[in-house]
Amino acid sequence: MIDAHALWFRLVDSGHALLDFMASGGVVMWALAGLCVLYWTLVFERIWFIRRVFPRWVESRRQAWSQLGDEPGNWQRAVRGSWLAQAQQQLSGPLRLGKTMVALYPLLGLLGTVSGMIAVFDVLAMSGTGNPRGMAAGVWQATLPTMAGMVLAITGLFSQARLERLARLALDRLADQLRND
Repeated sequence: MIDAHALWFRLVDSGHALLDFMASGGVVMWALAGLCVLYWTLVFERIWFIRRVFPRWVESRRQAWSQLGDEPGNWQRAVRGSWLAQAQQQLSGPLRLGKTMVALYPLLGLLGTVSGMIAVFDVLAMSGTGNPRGMAAGVWQATLPTMAGMVLAITGLFSQARLERLARLALDRLADQLRND
């Protein structure tokens, strides 16, 4: 059995290591972390919406559709088109915000690169090339946010593609349920 005291110290050490990692990347790392939290909140909200909320909306439309009558007409097609457009907006509208957030990851990483290089130039201006440790810290500050931005962008692209696929499948199922054959 794991000692609770030892587990607590491991958690504290991990927390300190994470804080050191974030601090070494500069302010941009905190901006990336904040954007990451916002993005994944949106992702989980979309998954919850597609799996829990949207099916109830679909069921209410399906029941209303069955009461419209079996004889196809122009007004039934207009109702169907309207409901499909509403569903498209509900499913895909918030995904545009996610795409924008994913596009911001590498841009923030690039901002971190620029700010890190400015730190390197500050060290060079103050002490010339005689302070390799200061220059290394600036280079680290330049490369860390770039790497983090790219990793977040890649995971964001994969999750965004998955969400778009789920939304498309839900819309296709709704379209199939609202057919008059």
